[in-house]
Amino acid sequence: MECRRPPSQPRRAWEESRTSPSRSSGPRPYETCEVQPLRAAQPARCCSPSAVSGEGETLHTIRAFLGGRPQQKAQKLEFLASVCTVCSTSSPHAAVRVLLQYHQEELVEIIKEMLEEKPIVLDTQVKQQAMLAITSMSRAGLLLQGKVSSLLQACFSSVFCVPALVNTQGPEAFLYSKTLATMDNMLQELVHSAGDFATLVLQNILQLLLPFTTSHPEEVQERAMARIAQLAAFITTSPLLQLCSCFARAVIFRHECSPAHRFDMLGELVGHLTFCSTCHNTVTSRNAAEALYHLHTFILQQRGRSSRLPDTGLLQLQPCGEALQSWKPLQVKEACEMFSMFVKYLQPSHLVDITLMAIKNMKKPGQYSSQLSIYVVDTLVSEPVFQTQHVQTIVWAIYENWLSTAGSLEGALLKLTDKYLSKVVASLLQCSPTCTSVAVIMWRVMLAKAQTAEKVLEELLSRMMSQSLRKTSTSIREGPRILSLAATRTISEILLQEAALQEVKGIFPQLFLALLFQTTFTAELTLQEVNTFWREHQQDQLTPIRSAVRSMRLLLYRMGYEGLVLDIEEQGGWDILLSAQTHLMGVRIIAREMTKTSTSVCSTIFCCLSEHLSVEDPTWGMVAMVFYVEMLGYPHLFEEVENIMDVLLTHLQSQCPGMPSLLLEGILKLAERPDSARRTLVLLPHIMEQLQGADSDASKAALPVLAAMLPMLDRKTSIVTTLHLADKLWTFFDNESHKVQEFSICLFQNGMSLLAGTKENKTMRKKVWDSLLPLVFHLHDQNKSVVMASQEALCRAGQFLQWEKLKQLAKTGQGQMILECLLARKNRTQDYLLQSQHYLQSPQELLRCEAVRFIGLIGRHVEEQQKREHIRRVLQGAKNDPELLVSSLASQTLHILEAVWTKSRPKLQRLRFSLQRAWRRCWHSSPSEVSAEAETQEWQEPELQEQERQEERQRQQRQQP
Repeated sequence: MECRRPPSQPRRAWEESRTSPSRSSGPRPYETCEVQPLRAAQPARCCSPSAVSGEGETLHTIRAFLGGRPQQKAQKLEFLASVCTVCSTSSPHAAVRVLLQYHQEELVEIIKEMLEEKPIVLDTQVKQQAMLAITSMSRAGLLLQGKVSSLLQACFSSVFCVPALVNTQGPEAFLYSKTLATMDNMLQELVHSAGDFATLVLQNILQLLLPFTTSHPEEVQERAMARIAQLAAFITTSPLLQLCSCFARAVIFRHECSPAHRFDMLGELVGHLTFCSTCHNTVTSRNAAEALYHLHTFILQQRGRSSRLPDTGLLQLQPCGEALQSWKPLQVKEACEMFSMFVKYLQPSHLVDITLMAIKNMKKPGQYSSQLSIYVVDTLVSEPVFQTQHVQTIVWAIYENWLSTAGSLEGALLKLTDKYLSKVVASLLQCSPTCTSVAVIMWRVMLAKAQTAEKVLEELLSRMMSQSLRKTSTSIREGPRILSLAATRTISEILLQEAALQEVKGIFPQLFLALLFQTTFTAELTLQEVNTFWREHQQDQLTPIRSAVRSMRLLLYRMGYEGLVLDIEEQGGWDILLSAQTHLMGVRIIAREMTKTSTSVCSTIFCCLSEHLSVEDPTWGMVAMVFYVEMLGYPHLFEEVENIMDVLLTHLQSQCPGMPSLLLEGILKLAERPDSARRTLVLLPHIMEQLQGADSDASKAALPVLAAMLPMLDRKTSIVTTLHLADKLWTFFDNESHKVQEFSICLFQNGMSLLAGTKENKTMRKKVWDSLLPLVFHLHDQNKSVVMASQEALCRAGQFLQWEKLKQLAKTGQGQMILECLLARKNRTQDYLLQSQHYLQSPQELLRCEAVRFIGLIGRHVEEQQKREHIRRVLQGAKNDPELLVSSLASQTLHILEAVWTKSRPKLQRLRFSLQRAWRRCWHSSPSEVSAEAETQEWQEPELQEQERQEERQRQQRQQP
């Protein structure tokens, strides 16, 4: 340990001014050995006279050492002295400089090896001479800058780590004192010779010295802190250190400083010195406090250069210096006052560095003052200057050191939360996405105050309802999707605590919806996101969606809805919710059960849903709309939301699959309620668009809505709407849904009743004629309600068309007779044939049979050969029907038609010849021509009969097996 000055001769540690940096750099503990600074003209004082007699001898000495690398102490000292001599010469010989420049790296390595050698009997003479050589080389510009750090590290390690001296007045102590003085001179020379880069060199030296002030034996800490104090005194007198005007200003300037004009480690340095000023080692404490004083003076000097305004900081700091006149460590109160003087000069990044240092020091209560650490943290976290990354760094430090600080960080966490609530919540979610036991404790502290608890819960709710959850992040752990999962997990843990239950009740409806949406969102997670979030809880066997469902159940339990949870479970709602295929069905079950809660809860949920859906293309729109539609039937909700029609109108145009049909379901509920039915009429044009759209589900869902709306329309609007509907309705007669069939037929029937006797009657007649054949076929539908609706529609059609026979046949259900009447009354065989072909693809067997029969009936009335061929191909295809009844009927029908067509062919040919003969008789007067024609006819008649017999035989042969 270094010699200490007797307490009987105290000296002020912080003098207001010093005569020169050299006086302040002397090793104060040794009053008997005042070492003067080494100057450029005085290196020979430490060198052997025989070693510097001339440049030739010096050059020979250096070359010989580089070639042989002798290990004797005298030769090393002679070599180092030669280096000092050459570097200190004002104009060395060119050969000497070339030699040193060529061997710069080798020289540095040799000096480093000498520094790293373990001293024999505390002999530091070689190390002292090595530092003189470094000083001389730096002054001469021959020191490789890239090697300075390694040289200094070797120098500090070898000199500081020398065992403590037993005899502080002996020659070894004197030599060691000179060695430390030489080190001080070396460090100052390194800074001085760096020119414009002096600030960078200074910070590099300080960065290397600071680790020696902690986690080392006391004597090492003393020696390192003394060097820092000497450097701090030196920079107050050095004109080379010129920093940017933004230095030591808490305001963040919007410009980019040159690295050579920044003091980036100011915060770290202030923090180290502040904590060391209260350590139990008096020497270290004194040196740290004096270094703080000089550092503060340096700050004021730099500020004075960039501002003409006087700074009273120096005057305010003077009273603290009185505490240094004794050898006792600084009191905590004095250290706190000193630190407060620096805060206003530190930028946010510096404050973060000190905060992290203070949190770390809380784990070492025996080494540094815990009170000071707490004061520093509490003071700094109250500063309203931290950016998001700063808050995140501090919260991480609090989280990692929470258990080892025994509750000392609770105040800091609360203050930080009050200032930066959103940033703290996000940071803690990132620290512990799965909400570990440490995180639970921290959340509990944040929720202890009712006002803070409410804000924290709202922030967690905001994270869960974030509109950016559809986007994945390149930084998975910090992405909004992972934060949303983390918030869900945190809510689950909070619900187990009693602290914030009252605040949870205040946001219960919103929280319930957020958790419901989470069950949907978790199904969209990527594998990477699941692994990132859930790897810590794989042993729980809980997937993200199961965790969200569990949170929902827990929330309902804690809010007093145990019966509702059981009712949902009895219907299988919780299990249904877990499956992607049945998820929406589970949402419906839960929505129906939630309408059994209080009116206030239902109204709040409904308002939240309406607000959420009012945003175009919202996140979880389908789930929200399912819940919304289910609640539309709740009797007390309608007056709660005024923009309900706007919400429905916005999403009717949605391209989301299933959304339009879901909305039409909700509109139907409103149309069936007396208090809201007429308000739905504003949606009529858009519902008509859905009927004509490509979405078949939406088209089907529109029919019952239209059926409910049409009776509420005035006559004129109803007529126009009916005419538009007529073209589309009969296409729904063949829908696979019996309900849709019935609705469409009834709507068509009502349309005929409405338009009967109006001027639009003529337009409607053609549409009615087009619908007759489908209606007749559906008299044979397997669903009785469809049969009855078709029968009633045919009766109404007969009345509309003023066709009494149709009306009578429809009443008795004689479909076959109606078909024959259609063929007899209207020459529309081609249209009927096309319509009939459509029913050959019907899923109902009876309808396919009726289509075959009607096609056969058409075939009896067709005489054109082309149409007969078409019918033949159609029936041939029907013979391949999978049902035996249809295929056999098609075969029989084709056989009958073939027979009918065959028998009619000779008769037609004879008729043709007769007509030709009559025509020729009328136009040809020559008897001979008439006679020839008669002979031809007599000759062709037997031939035609024979042809007819051959065709009959061929037909019989084809029918044989």
